[in-house]
Amino acid sequence: MYKNLSSTIFGAAALFAVVAVPAIAADEIDPAKVQVCGACHGQNGEPTNPATMPIIWGQMPNWLYKELHDFHSGDRQSPIMSPLVKAFSLEDLRKVADYFAAKTWPASKATAPAGAEPEGTAVCKACHQPKFEGGAPAPRLAGLSYEYLIANMNAFADGKRTNNLDMPKLMQALTPAQREAIAHYISSL
Repeated sequence: MYKNLSSTIFGAAALFAVVAVPAIAADEIDPAKVQVCGACHGQNGEPTNPATMPIIWGQMPNWLYKELHDFHSGDRQSPIMSPLVKAFSLEDLRKVADYFAAKTWPASKATAPAGAEPEGTAVCKACHQPKFEGGAPAPRLAGLSYEYLIANMNAFADGKRTNNLDMPKLMQALTPAQREAIAHYISSL
């Protein structure tokens, strides 16, 4: 009986530690340091221009850090993001990622029902998860705008975005019509 009780207590403590870490980490950065992010990504989690800006509130922390790191190192280029991110240390970028990951994903606006899942989504689910809510290796896509999704899918397919080894090949394997259908479907989730 004590063995089961101690296992249960240990398991609960471990689960609490895993859940509490992002919240604690989010407290490690001064909110004033990340206030500039709201100018584009929104003060309430909704980007000022969803067609060109992703939602970062509640996004996967590992993905946020990877993208910030890539802007910092030059593996991904942006006339806005690159200079802003280079002002941070890599340690602070981890704290920035944890800060935004700990926030709540903004409520989605009512859209038309998703309809039938288009051909080609199965390969996407391997990383982005069955409901496109993201996971350890990949960002949440459900709730992002069609314009943002299709622009990034096409950038990977055209070789303009190269900061992921798998995505260019996966997007090149899809036809433009398949990419459009997938972007419409995921944006409606």
